[in-house]
Amino acid sequence: MDRPYTVTDIMRFLPHRYPFILVDRILELEPGRRIKALKNVTINEPFFQGHFPRTPIMPGVLIIEAMAQAGGVLVIESLPPEKHGSLVYFMGIDKARFRQPVVPGDQLIFEIDMIKSRGRAAKLSGVATVDGNRVAEAEVLASIGEQP
Repeated sequence: MDRPYTVTDIMRFLPHRYPFILVDRILELEPGRRIKALKNVTINEPFFQGHFPRTPIMPGVLIIEAMAQAGGVLVIESLPPEKHGSLVYFMGIDKARFRQPVVPGDQLIFEIDMIKSRGRAAKLSGVATVDGNRVAEAEVLASIGEQP
């Protein structure tokens, strides 16, 4: 990786768009091994309107979704170049744990490791931190689909 991937770069790999693209930058990437990504959590996020109006907290399910999106970039970048453009489907979550709330102003850092990849399936292990403190973790299962 020559430089961090911006959100524009990330959108080359993921079909997600605003308001559902939840990764702002890829900081480190070792295809087939690991990825480190970042999400800036701002009060402008549409989910804060209802979760919760007087005490905004990022929903845990969206933290896991952001982790899965970062993992999706890792999976795609681990494929041969002719397979880039394939869709990666989120298939399951194991061992999800939430340790502390994520609030506006936080910067989420995701560190995702590829546990194994075989055929069209991948298993990833992820940790989300804020200021070096673990806020969430999970194992994510993904399936590689056809190119659209």
